Amino acid sequence: MSNCLTLKKSNCKNCYKCIRNCPVKAIRFSGNQAHIIGNECILCGQCFVVCPQNAKEIVDETEKAKVLLQTGDPVVVSLAPSFVANYEGVGIEGMRDALKKLGFYDAEETALGATIVKNEYERMLGEEVRDVVISSCCHSINLLIQKHFPNCIEYLADVVSPMQAHANDIKKRIPGAKVIFVGPCVAKKDEVSYYDGIVDACLTFEELTNWFNAEGIAPKKNMDSYEKTRARFFPTTGGVLKTMEQDAPGYTYIAIDGVENCMAALRDIEIGKLHKCFIEMSACVGSCIGGPVMEKYHNTSNIRDYITVSSSAGNEDFEVVQPKAIDLKKSFGRIEKTAIMPSEIEISQVLRQMGKFKPAHELNCGSCGYNTCREKAIAVIQGKAEISMCLPYLKDKAESFSDTIVKITPNGLLVLNEQLEVQQINDAARIIMNIRAASDVMGEPVVRILDPTPFLKVRDTGNDICNMKVYLAEYKRYVEQTIVYDNESHVLICIMRDITAEESQKEKRENLTRNTIEVADNVVEKQMRIVQEIASLLGETAAETKIALTKLKESIKDE
Repeated sequence: MSNCLTLKKSNCKNCYKCIRNCPVKAIRFSGNQAHIIGNECILCGQCFVVCPQNAKEIVDETEKAKVLLQTGDPVVVSLAPSFVANYEGVGIEGMRDALKKLGFYDAEETALGATIVKNEYERMLGEEVRDVVISSCCHSINLLIQKHFPNCIEYLADVVSPMQAHANDIKKRIPGAKVIFVGPCVAKKDEVSYYDGIVDACLTFEELTNWFNAEGIAPKKNMDSYEKTRARFFPTTGGVLKTMEQDAPGYTYIAIDGVENCMAALRDIEIGKLHKCFIEMSACVGSCIGGPVMEKYHNTSNIRDYITVSSSAGNEDFEVVQPKAIDLKKSFGRIEKTAIMPSEIEISQVLRQMGKFKPAHELNCGSCGYNTCREKAIAVIQGKAEISMCLPYLKDKAESFSDTIVKITPNGLLVLNEQLEVQQINDAARIIMNIRAASDVMGEPVVRILDPTPFLKVRDTGNDICNMKVYLAEYKRYVEQTIVYDNESHVLICIMRDITAEESQKEKRENLTRNTIEVADNVVEKQMRIVQEIASLLGETAAETKIALTKLKESIKDE
């Protein structure tokens, strides 16, 4: 497969939307980036359509087309019949004039090649002995069968596509011509690359529109009403059948669109449930008018586009020179996938890593992009997926981690809704409030166990309370209470740190200090009393001594 669909790694945000929408799961994830698996991809373009980051890119061949124009050879555009839906109101003449202004020799409708292919289908059903015949116009369907349903290759019509039939016809009529196909399809770029020498380049409608805009060219609106244009129905669901006579004896004619629906039909063919039918298969819902480039950038519905296409189609076939059947032959080979199917033991081991220990654990929710947990496990072993892509696994892991933290934390944790009803309570909180079991208070008003006043205040004002000391008299405990309001979850979270032991120690220290102060006061008071008594005694003794000495002094003077 050519590398016509690429990935801008910097834009991939690991959202898994591409794998959820990939019908064949041809995308692997490594290093948080998506990678397209070439030998499994059918180039349906759904990953390109759904990517919210525009990480998927279609390889632009505008420069290649410009180089072809510079060769001097006549370069002719084969214009897919869905162009009338993409370029509203513009007919083939308007497109031809605009394309000639870009330097092209001419422009024709691919519907000419569709008529050739339709004629060959009718001949095949009428002249050959065939059971089931699957149309081979859609390259994505061809790849789907070659890669994923190889047992159905024998039923694939071995006929060139309308694009190839038209290119061969152009090159027969115009010597030395180069052909550039323009359409709404990613897969056509691969078909052009794989079947070398038929079509020389492939542009999408988006690439052509950008080229027009860069050159300031606007195709004129002038729809035609030619009668011999019935093959213009080809890009619609059932459009191939609308152009066919549908008169092959014993055949049932069926039109199926959408890869999922086509895969269901292919499974029935594989097990022998379908016989003697011609099946028109289109990978895109709505067929080519629902192609990935149109779906991504063309803001309209398949119904409107169908009406536009059908109104442009006539009731008769294009006039073509029908080639010999041998010149329209196309062979399809099996394209091997490299992924090896793992053993049951390996699958079971990965399922266990994903937390799936028994069938009841396999939710098969599809959030990872795979239809079942078993498919996801196989993808992990094949290197396509990562275990972390499982949403229930991540949820359980996150919850287990958070539950472990909630469970082992020594702080009490209480979660209330806006009606102040208990939504969650951990073991530490139950111990603080002497609650036997969480079920006793779950869903109950918080007023049953705590004063609701601070919760009301936080809820109504939006102002959190941090480390507020509260005495829970009913439980004889002191706690530091923090209450916060989560705006996103609309819940109140209360964290309670039991500080009863700290408060008890503080009270003991305060009592000891108080007792020490009392003892010190008593000692000081007693000491002061003793000092006062001593002072009194000393005062009396000094007075007596003074009197005695005075008398002694006077007696000495008298002598």
